[in-house]
Order: sequence, then C-alpha cells, then structure tokens
Amino acid sequence: MQSAILDDFRLEMGESSEIGLAIALFIIMLSVALDLRVSHFKEISKSPKPYFAGVIGQLVGLPLVTYLLCLVMNPHPTIALGMLIVACCPGGTVSNLLTMLGRGNTALSVSLTATSSLFAAFMAPLTILFWVSIYGPTATLLQEVGFNPWDFLKTTFFLLAVPLTIGMIAQAKFPKAMSKIHKPMAAIAFSLLLIIIIFALRANWGGFMALGWNVFFLLIGITILHNVLAFGVGLFAGLVSRAKAADLRALIMEIGIQNSGLAIVIILSALEGFGGAAAVIGLWGTWHIVAGLILIAIFRTYDRGRNHV
Repeated sequence: MQSAILDDFRLEMGESSEIGLAIALFIIMLSVALDLRVSHFKEISKSPKPYFAGVIGQLVGLPLVTYLLCLVMNPHPTIALGMLIVACCPGGTVSNLLTMLGRGNTALSVSLTATSSLFAAFMAPLTILFWVSIYGPTATLLQEVGFNPWDFLKTTFFLLAVPLTIGMIAQAKFPKAMSKIHKPMAAIAFSLLLIIIIFALRANWGGFMALGWNVFFLLIGITILHNVLAFGVGLFAGLVSRAKAADLRALIMEIGIQNSGLAIVIILSALEGFGGAAAVIGLWGTWHIVAGLILIAIFRTYDRGRNHV
C-alpha cells in the first residue's frame, strides 16, 4: 500500500511555477559565479592533501556510499532517486557558516564549496545520470515514465552551466559592477525559490498527508542515516589525508552539508517531480542543518574540555 502511494505521488507544480523554478535556479547559479574569486582556491596550495581528499570525498565518495547504501537497504526507487540526487549536488554555502561556527578551517570549506559548485555546473547532470542508471530500481523507474536523458542533460546544462559561464565572464570583465549586484541577485533568487516551494507544499499538502506517518518516519530514518554516512565520508577524508583538527572539521561539514535547494529544483524541474524523492531532499535540507548544529555543540564542548585540561 505504501509503495503504491509513493508510486502514484507526484508534485504538481503547474507551468508558471516550473518556469519560476527555472528562473530561480538560473539566477542562483549566476550569483554563485559572481561570488567566485581566485582567492577561494588558495587552500589548494596551503592544504593540498585535505583539499584533494575533500574534493574526491565530495564528488566520488558520497555518491558511491549512497549507491552502496541503496544496494543494502533497497529503499523505494523514488526515495533512492532523491538520495542519489542529493549526493551528486555540491556543498552549500551553509557549510561555510557551520564550519566557522564549529571553529573549523573556513577558508578550506569555501575552497571546497567553490570547487564543487564549478564541477556541479558542468558535470552534475552526468553524474546524476550515471548513478541513477547503474542502480537498477531507479533506472527501471525512469524508464517506465519515459524519461529522456538527453532532454535532462540539455535542461540542466542550460540551467547550471550557462549562467555560471555568463557570471564568470561578467565578473572577470566588470568586477566592480558585478560585486554590487551579487547580494541583491542572490536575495532575489532565494526569495523566489522559497515562495515557489511554499506554494508547492501548499498545493500538494494532501498528497504528503496521504503518505501516512509510517512512510514519514521511514523517510526521516533514511535521511538521518544517509546524512550520518555523509559526515562519515568527510571524517574518513580527513583521517586519510591526516588533516589537522580545523581542516578535519571543515571536511566533515563540507561533505555532510549538501546544496539541497539545488537538488529540490532539479527533481521538480527536470526529473518528473517524484514525491518520494522530493520528500527525502526536503527532509535532508532541514535535518542536515540540525545535525550541523549538533556537531558544532560537540566541537565546542570538546574545545572547552581541552582548554580546562
């Protein structure tokens, strides 16, 4: 019964909302490009081992661990789809803030966010297609709904890579002007995205309620486990690279905190709006901040204990 409900549940956005999502994502990626600086990549030379460990952990380690988790747990295909999309998205700017609050290496976190954002703009569509195609249940799901990978690649490339390229060119040619419009542009994009998601939740609230509490708690459990493993990938990357304490904290936060906003736009605008996938991504977006705050408390408690020794 629960499987049938998830199979049938789609988030209905409406044509105007889908256009609004596309515009919001375009502006978001443009604002990301306007915020990129050469200085954001300075940690490559300062902390090369933690940096490259973080890049590999973010781009390969987390999707691989997510794929293995799906093999072990065999979740509903729409849930697995959401998990894989989140894993293929870049780290978000929230990770930079949480790293700072947790007394980690903020510069390293910023470098990793910039790197993963650049990579995601050009490669995220390909990585998403790769992982969902090699995991049988999601590949079958997309085949059943007539998913066209080429349309997906064209849509996501236009929404991600084109604005990033435009923004980087504009930033290089008109740095002063672009620095003035960066913050207002980011605020507009975030506000537009938030409004659209609120209206989508309101329009689809009945569908969410029909899922039932058992499915809801199952989704929460899977989301928490997935996020814990993501933090674990960051920890492993830090241990392998023999990172200092501040670098280790940055790696844990960077790989554990994903750009769930980007993931929700991708699932709603380019991947059929599967309700189970959207629910997982939405829960991740809430939970990873809670988990990040818990880690900050742990880090700060540890620091106080050391200072008293």
